Amino acid sequence: MATTQGKAISGADILVQCLVNHGVDTVFAYPGGASMPIHQALTRFQKQLRTILPRHEQGGGFMAEGYARSTGRIGVCIATSGPGATNFVTCLADAKMDSVPILAITGQVGTHVIGTDAFQETPIVEVSRPITKHHYLVQRIEDIARVMKEAFHVATTGRLGPVIVDIPKDIQNRMLVPDFDPPMNLPGYRPERRATREQLEQVFALIRQSKRPIIYAGGGVIAANAAAKLKAFAEKTGIPVALTVHGLGAIPSKHYLCLQMLGMHGTVYANYAINEADLLLALGVRFDDRVTGKVSEFAKHGKIVHIDIDPSEINKIKQATLPICGDVGHALGEMLEMIAENPARVVPSPPTPLPKGEGRYADWMQQIDRWRDAEPLRFNDRDDAIVPQCAIQRLWEIVRDRGLLDETIVTTGVGQHQMWSAQYWHFNSPRSWFTSGGLGSMGFGLPAALGAQAAHPLKTVIDTDGDGSFLMNIQELATAFTEKLPVKVLLLNNQHLGMVMQWEDRFYESNRAHTYLGAGFEHDPYPDFVTIAKGFRCAAASISRKEDLDDALREMLDSKGPYVLNVLTPYQEHVLPMIPGGMTVKDIIKA
Repeated sequence: MATTQGKAISGADILVQCLVNHGVDTVFAYPGGASMPIHQALTRFQKQLRTILPRHEQGGGFMAEGYARSTGRIGVCIATSGPGATNFVTCLADAKMDSVPILAITGQVGTHVIGTDAFQETPIVEVSRPITKHHYLVQRIEDIARVMKEAFHVATTGRLGPVIVDIPKDIQNRMLVPDFDPPMNLPGYRPERRATREQLEQVFALIRQSKRPIIYAGGGVIAANAAAKLKAFAEKTGIPVALTVHGLGAIPSKHYLCLQMLGMHGTVYANYAINEADLLLALGVRFDDRVTGKVSEFAKHGKIVHIDIDPSEINKIKQATLPICGDVGHALGEMLEMIAENPARVVPSPPTPLPKGEGRYADWMQQIDRWRDAEPLRFNDRDDAIVPQCAIQRLWEIVRDRGLLDETIVTTGVGQHQMWSAQYWHFNSPRSWFTSGGLGSMGFGLPAALGAQAAHPLKTVIDTDGDGSFLMNIQELATAFTEKLPVKVLLLNNQHLGMVMQWEDRFYESNRAHTYLGAGFEHDPYPDFVTIAKGFRCAAASISRKEDLDDALREMLDSKGPYVLNVLTPYQEHVLPMIPGGMTVKDIIKA
């Protein structure tokens, strides 16, 4: 559909034209009574805009997240009023916690019946107010173009996040000659914040004073498209880097300066280093509890520099010696320029801190190497079963040996498999890994993978999932098949809610409180995921013997369409190391 200048069109057509004008190429939309005009409009824009039909609105919201996380562009999902809109609530909360730019558009009952408990009416703006970055109830057709312009601006600037636009059905049906470039009305919204040169000079002064510095980098680095700058800054200064679960990929996992993930299930050596550091450079992070444990004990031996775009995160959890509210990508870029202008800001340090033990922080890196050698990530492999860590590690090795690591995206559900993926899949690049971190939403992995696959049709997209999480949005296998999205599912099936079961083992004397997902059939795991997958016309296989693992993984990777590999694993495995919630590095559990 080509919009003619001066022609009156419907509110729904204005809405969809705004999506096209803002560069949207894919939407994830499930129709209903209050959103039918929008879907009719979508059919008139088929050449410019692909509409993917999920099988549940939550699936569509997570697909929008997967699209956004993998591209850096806004993800768009659409639902009807009432239950359609409320099914977005988990997705909005997830995107808010993890700083993901999504636009959720919901139909609403007509303006004349709002507030009367009309059929499928919910006050979704009120419901979503605390879990969105901004929210709109459109009450005039004249406001649609402005609201959409503002929604895109708010979602994609400053700290990224979700915006909801609720539009009544009668507004969708009204006619208007639109103005597609109206002025925005966002008083007080000033998202662009930048560190000053004076502040960054103070950062360098602290670096020069330090003997045991460490960089603590998070998802904000990736959101700012600053991974290359982080790597360059680490190499120029010789400072090691520990990553949050959302920061994985910001520096290659196998890089000498990368200490991998820190926190509750992070590496022993990353947590030891944080504990002993005399300077913590916190970049694009929010000091969440899964990283800090007992806040008063976290990084208590060092000074803290905290750089983050969101002023509400500065000094919220941990007081910073030098708080800087600003875009972390700009700050890293400026500091690299300052080093180039005057290398003495960080001298003496070689351009790249290799070989091991050289540079300004030689003693510090030698200590880290001793921790790294003494306490690597490890698991007890078995010949009589496939332990989940081995399955993930072998899949990574096969993808690596094929030279496809940078062409592969990994998503996960939530639970043990999520943490094992973070530990044993080694990421080379940003936007190759995403998971539900802050909210911990089970059911995230498959739909998020589908959203990423829609955005990257030539890449291999793998959802590493657990049987509990997978069941929560298993219906999206229908979307995978009908939309020709060849996502691969590595299903680590231990018949239990593994992470809750692990806490039962550690803290509740192994008393099973409804964490067993099977049906008690000996040697007959329940449900039959292969039959379910094939019912959706997706290829599938099930294995339990270690000698079958490699061939099964290769068959999954080589399949042309969506594929579910059901790997039966022992339920006794625990994610280690582990720092129990609210505790310290001294309480770390290694075995």
